[in-house]
Amino acid sequence: MGKRFIKQWLLVLAVFMVAIIPYVNKETTTYVNASDEYAELGHQINVILNDKKLDGSVTGVSLRSADSGEILYEHFGDVRLRPASNMKLLTAAAALETLGGNYRFTTEVLTDGNVKGKVLQGNLYLKGKGDPTLLKEDLDRLADQLKKQGIGKIHGDLIGDDTWYDNVRLSQDLTWTDETEYYGSQVSALTVSPNTDYDTGTVIVEVTPSSKVGKPAKWTATPETDYVKIINKAVTVEKDGKKNITIQREHGKNTIVIDGTIPVGASAAKEWMAVWEPSEYALSLFKHSLKEKGIQFIGKNDMKLGKTPKNGQLLAEKKSMPLKDVLIPFMKLSNNGHAEMLAKEMGQVIYGEGSWDKGLKVIRDTAASLGVNTQTLMLRDASGMSHVAMIPANEISQLLFAIQSKSWYPSYLASLPVAGDDDRFVGGTLRNRMKEPPTKGNVIAKTGSLTTVSTLSGYVTTKSGERIIFSILNNNYVSSGITEIQDKIAKAIASYDTKK
Repeated sequence: MGKRFIKQWLLVLAVFMVAIIPYVNKETTTYVNASDEYAELGHQINVILNDKKLDGSVTGVSLRSADSGEILYEHFGDVRLRPASNMKLLTAAAALETLGGNYRFTTEVLTDGNVKGKVLQGNLYLKGKGDPTLLKEDLDRLADQLKKQGIGKIHGDLIGDDTWYDNVRLSQDLTWTDETEYYGSQVSALTVSPNTDYDTGTVIVEVTPSSKVGKPAKWTATPETDYVKIINKAVTVEKDGKKNITIQREHGKNTIVIDGTIPVGASAAKEWMAVWEPSEYALSLFKHSLKEKGIQFIGKNDMKLGKTPKNGQLLAEKKSMPLKDVLIPFMKLSNNGHAEMLAKEMGQVIYGEGSWDKGLKVIRDTAASLGVNTQTLMLRDASGMSHVAMIPANEISQLLFAIQSKSWYPSYLASLPVAGDDDRFVGGTLRNRMKEPPTKGNVIAKTGSLTTVSTLSGYVTTKSGERIIFSILNNNYVSSGITEIQDKIAKAIASYDTKK
């Protein structure tokens, strides 16, 4: 009888404890290792995290001393959460550590034949080796190099070689809805960008109104190309009419449909669209460059993808800017294509295989060397597009602490967006956030965004001069205004004075 009473009493006690859990003061459970001088900051962050916009969601927060690496505050800091583009923090660190800041990517033009007079007797190969900054203008310059060598005609095929990487074009978790978008463009070792934002494997389609109502809207493609087919259904309407233009590519095709209405005198509508098969796209643009330089193909010839023979003779080449400069558009503008190309480049350079598997291994191994607990990571791509990838906030802050001792750290830091700076290549994805003191120019951090995911991790200096590393990972929210909560946390850190 006594044992039964004890069991019943323990059951009642257990039910009571479960019932009161929601009422436990969060401030007693959500931060650790906070010394007395940071206890008030911990309280301020707890208050911010009580925002109703976060109801039903999960937020991981980690604050470290940039000097000692000590965790000053954490809220679910060891919980694995989706990082979105904060994944690029790991990718950039691995690239600088393994490739080096002065690493350059090469694009080559080779032949398996000989030049006789002004005729190249043999095939012409355009070999891509992972340059994420290749432009149509670069292809023009390669063609010009051939012209200066006296080549006026080619009796052979034009062959694109993208075998520096494997032929897997899309990362494993990319959703089908992203396949046509610029941020989901296919990955290839031979790819071209339309402008100096360097969105690889994309074309810019711009729509403007006609001068007359009822007439089809006008459009242009940059770079100019016939590789994509444009179907224009858009119509010009009255000046006070509705501007409603859609620009969409059909899945699995290079057909882009323009539809909707645009008023007379309205500003242009513009979209970056991913092309289907970027290697063939680059090859077609190079053929156009050759034609513009007066170089003709004669006899029976073809344009196709293939592999350059080992005895191929180098005719021309283009080297990219150094990696440390590539990091500026990559990190400031959060370029997904660059991240995935860097992963494959690291795989090729370190393991002789330009694949995601080998590239992610390099990223994981580099993170481990920086003190990150890689056993708690789920890495699926290099950009953070995956909804399956998971990283705890404490591991991101550990990475940001450890890299400070690296010789390449200044290049890394310079690549991060600076809060409130209007210059796209300084402020980047933070140029329209935190535009007032004490956060403007003070918060230097990487943003991340997916559906139901928003992240921000980086560096900020307190009012009393202490440099703080922070990582904020918001997951599973359904409300808007989540970035405002992140900005409030950053402001609380920037405003904090330990000397009061």
